[in-house]
Amino acid sequence: METAPVTLADVRDAATRIAGVAHRTPVLRSRTLDALAGAEVYLKCENLQRVGAFKFRGAYNAASRLTPQQRARGIAAYSSGNHAQAVALAARELGTTAVILMPEDTPVSKRDAVAGYGAEVLTYDRYTGDRVALGEALAAERGLALIPPYEHPHVIAGQGTAALELIEEVGELDALVVPVGGGGLMAGSATAAKALLPGIAMIGVEPAAGDDTKRSLAAGHRVAIPVPRTIADGQAADIPGELTFSVNRRLVDDIVLVGDDAIVEAMRFAFDRLKTVVEPSGATGLAAVLARAVPGRRVGVVLSGGNVGAARFAELVGP
Repeated sequence: METAPVTLADVRDAATRIAGVAHRTPVLRSRTLDALAGAEVYLKCENLQRVGAFKFRGAYNAASRLTPQQRARGIAAYSSGNHAQAVALAARELGTTAVILMPEDTPVSKRDAVAGYGAEVLTYDRYTGDRVALGEALAAERGLALIPPYEHPHVIAGQGTAALELIEEVGELDALVVPVGGGGLMAGSATAAKALLPGIAMIGVEPAAGDDTKRSLAAGHRVAIPVPRTIADGQAADIPGELTFSVNRRLVDDIVLVGDDAIVEAMRFAFDRLKTVVEPSGATGLAAVLARAVPGRRVGVVLSGGNVGAARFAELVGP
């Protein structure tokens, strides 16, 4: 039998480690949303997490386990934005430094936030550069501990604490809807949710232009696609992570695709009716629920992030 790289015990251990450092984010309810979705919907507001996204959970869980010698040398990471901010803040919390490799076209608000947490920012072209190879070379050259955005068991376990908290708070769920990029949030969430609620349906959501995980699950192996061009920049992955896919191929029940227009409508609905701001990647789960693409009477949704600047938000959702 294949040994699971992450277990419920690992997620629980991560929850203990991040307690008092990461926020225990609220769960939002809306009768209007329930009526539109045809279900009781429970929104786990990771847009209100520190750094504005779930990524702080995994980054802090991984960074806090570094040895004193590793902390003294510093941390490296590569990210389109939210993991970058998470590692930068985790490094500051732990009294160490961080160097972050980010795409040149990352939203300015995310790059500014990373620098604001005290990290050094280096950039690359996401359409021509291999961020994994560049990140590994950077870490090796400077002697830094590399914390990848999802290909790490401690990162995955940390991300799973969002689902753990949600289920602890609201109880039984028929389905849990999770945005999928590299697959770390889904892998951690599915590990926790399936262990606690074996009958739960784990529904991933990808932007229609970036369906690498859906294709990979259908094929039974990882499938690469061209780097997707989508407003959901946090989900612009071209291939699932090897470690995350090893979990998700066992635990994910379905992948729903949503177009950019549906994502914008979900962002607008969250702002107008729920009074909360979500970034495009953070809105994909809500978009799937609004489209009634998710089965079940009681449905949980992870709003994975809220890092969108005012100008970009207005550009997307304005008339």
